[in-house]
Amino acid sequence: MTFSEYRQHDALGLAELVRKGDTTPGELLDLAIARAEAVNPELNAIVTPLYEQGHRMLDQLPADAPFRGVPFLLKDLELEWAGTPMKSGNRGYAGHISATDSYAVARYKGAGLVFFGKTNTPEFGLTPYTESELYGPARNPWNPAYSPGGSSGGAAVAVAAGIVPAASGSDGGGSIRIPASCCGLFGLMPSRGRASLGPGFGEMWQGAVRSHVLSRTVRDSAALLDVSAGMAPGDPYTLGPTADTFLSQVGKDPGKLRIALTTQHPFPGQQTHAECVLAVQKTAKLLESLGHTVEEIALPYDQTALSEVFLTMVLSETGATIRELSDYLKRPARRDDMELNTWALSRISEAYTAVDNSYQKRRWNALTRQMGNLHERFDLLLTPTMSRPPIRIGELQNSAAETRTMKMVDALGGLRFLKGSKQIDQLAEKSFGYIPYTPIANMTGQPSMSVPLHVSANGLPVGSMFTAALGNENLLFRVAAQLEESFTAISDQ
Repeated sequence: MTFSEYRQHDALGLAELVRKGDTTPGELLDLAIARAEAVNPELNAIVTPLYEQGHRMLDQLPADAPFRGVPFLLKDLELEWAGTPMKSGNRGYAGHISATDSYAVARYKGAGLVFFGKTNTPEFGLTPYTESELYGPARNPWNPAYSPGGSSGGAAVAVAAGIVPAASGSDGGGSIRIPASCCGLFGLMPSRGRASLGPGFGEMWQGAVRSHVLSRTVRDSAALLDVSAGMAPGDPYTLGPTADTFLSQVGKDPGKLRIALTTQHPFPGQQTHAECVLAVQKTAKLLESLGHTVEEIALPYDQTALSEVFLTMVLSETGATIRELSDYLKRPARRDDMELNTWALSRISEAYTAVDNSYQKRRWNALTRQMGNLHERFDLLLTPTMSRPPIRIGELQNSAAETRTMKMVDALGGLRFLKGSKQIDQLAEKSFGYIPYTPIANMTGQPSMSVPLHVSANGLPVGSMFTAALGNENLLFRVAAQLEESFTAISDQ
């Protein structure tokens, strides 16, 4: 098999070739590694090559597994693979070796996937771009001067560059959907409780984080969710099994849907980029041609509340992450164990009390009710995935003034006086202004997906995002497959 033949197939297609005897798992792994060696020096998708471990997996593949022999990559965050490093983009964890497999990793193994590396991620997954000090920036295959987004940036690069047909990601504020949008991929975040984060985690980011994949095709995403879905002992959230497989939804008629649309930028004074608005308008026109009703509405939730809730959660979780790092190091974590911004966020978190955290967690309920009320009238909410097309590498890094603020935090400690200050609000709006649409589904637990239907004037992908009611991944897969088929037919004309 040549690389061009390899790249023509999605994960299910490659598995079918293995079943027919047209190729072998070893040949597929060699092709994936060769592609990685060719493009990774420039794109920096894979930060921990594990080629020998991948070859050892070839001798342990289940005979009738649905993805037998398909090359796959794991994000260097959250997912533990026994006997291999997991650094979470952080130099303090440079020596960490996983003792056991995460449940999802065990299920991926059981499905016959072959792992051969870990992908690039920002430190602890904290930013919507992938530019850690430990690993350096991941670069967008569409144009290496631009960011692939984050935090699953390395995974998106690997899929978009043809190293693998799908790769693992996780999403706490958009970290699957953002890089999917930036790299022209399909990225779905499942419902809270759909797939276990255990045994290492019951919940992450107070229930905001979900784990799944980035893929080139809708059907791969559906079939891989069939593999990873399901509860495990001790899970704090769980959804009952669906009557049919997610893969069986691909190709089913979604019916005539009522779809709410908004391109309103949630932050006063900020505008959604014209290319992102155009992407949604094109998507809406395609939906209407398929018989669906699309109605433009105002933003259906309180963005001020969302920003305050999300920021408090991220700060408190960063503080907890650094305390866990101290436990691992068996000493208090220090400034030189992490990046300046991570250290400063952990110090700022000291200004927030247990009451602050609990109060903001209670406000999640209002956001969830607002979105629940929306779905009494509409089947789906359509928005841009992001407020801007992909940014240049380094564009959201600290300015000189912001670095001075972070160093001041470092010098002065917990900084109770900075709590709610203008400097912190400005820093938050800088990142949130780039990704204002994605976090709401993380807060509410809903499934949400970015669909690639537009390329901007400067040749970079721009995604459109759909969010469904809790537990309704089936509808998302049906609509995504319908759009994928229709868009492909239009593109082929």
